[in-house]
Amino acid sequence: MTINVPAYSLAERDRRWALARELMEAEGIDALIAYGEHECADLAPFAPDTYFTNDRPGSIVIFCRDADPIELVWSNLPIQDHIEATKRGDQMWFEPRNIRVGRNATGVIEVLREHRLENAAVGVLGLDPFPPFHILPIMPHALWSQVLADLPEATFKAVGMSYLFATICQSEEELAVIRYSADSGEAMARAMLEATAPGVDEAEIFTAGMSAAFRRGTAAPQMLLWSGPGFVSWGSPAWAYRPQAPRVVQDGDVVLAEAFCRFGMKETQTQVAIAVGDIHPDLEEAAVIARAAYDAGLAAAQVGNSFGDLAEAMLGVLKEADAWNIHPMVHTLNPYGPVCGFGQGLSRVPEALEYGRLFELPTMGGELPLAPGMTFAFEPNAVIGGRAMNLGCTVVIGEDGPIELNPYTAQLLRA
Repeated sequence: MTINVPAYSLAERDRRWALARELMEAEGIDALIAYGEHECADLAPFAPDTYFTNDRPGSIVIFCRDADPIELVWSNLPIQDHIEATKRGDQMWFEPRNIRVGRNATGVIEVLREHRLENAAVGVLGLDPFPPFHILPIMPHALWSQVLADLPEATFKAVGMSYLFATICQSEEELAVIRYSADSGEAMARAMLEATAPGVDEAEIFTAGMSAAFRRGTAAPQMLLWSGPGFVSWGSPAWAYRPQAPRVVQDGDVVLAEAFCRFGMKETQTQVAIAVGDIHPDLEEAAVIARAAYDAGLAAAQVGNSFGDLAEAMLGVLKEADAWNIHPMVHTLNPYGPVCGFGQGLSRVPEALEYGRLFELPTMGGELPLAPGMTFAFEPNAVIGGRAMNLGCTVVIGEDGPIELNPYTAQLLRA
């Protein structure tokens, strides 16, 4: 299969490095530390390091005044990769002299002292919450407490919100990568639909979707998936974490999935809903409500509105229909940040009242103004009679209105 694969240029690197320095100037800081989550992180990775390196995730990147940034890696392995990539002729963003082993407190302190920043104001990415999965800051306590102890005269400040505002509007090169990722997500959905039939187990459907993504060279695809005649669960299939057989799909089931594609460290999401034969009327009604919420979201996804306007437009459809949502209706991508509220309706499920404490997340980041180039996971979901339906795709805010990247899954598919 021959495919045209977009790539990033050195002009994109220079644009991103310039954004870092503009952030530093705006925040009044002399250095910027970008802590990246370890490599092989699963969903929603915290990876500002790769934003600046275009390289293997799991490093710490430090900008010091006007000098080229330094990348601190955890072992020789990323350096070995850099050597081989250079041999292949890949266009690398960092020169070897600016990469060193030392992804730890000692390494951070060493870089700051080399640039005589022991008494400086330093911005940090990693000290802010990073929803949806990192409600608390991701910076390791042992690492950060040592930095604070060894550099008592320095002033450190969290600059995560400034980073979000600086990077959330994608460049043309980034949008090309995001479109490629979204196309891979649609390929996953089509393959899953083709594989779905009574007598097929969840693992076969999962495999069909993942294979379609891997064939396109999409890195780290992942999937949430559940099946049955009706349920309020959401997450990885149970056989992914418990030793049990994958469930066999039956006539009358619905297969719901959320497919994650990540290409060039840009993520898109594809919401897959597949009806297997005739499904329960509550599921059909929930699909209509979810689609109405999707359309309401598109109408609100306009420059001049806020993320809060967008979230409330989608939630309003649920309220009017007396339905509720098992997960957010919409959230930002690239990077993650503002997220629509969810969790309130679980108290309607009688079995839920037996648990010690339930959770409700209010909409976070509602004040974010919508601007061209922002990317969102549209994932409207509705529960009717204890049966959930979920559909949607990735949407970009355009100058003249929303751009649906993979609208094939903004509907109930039928096997």
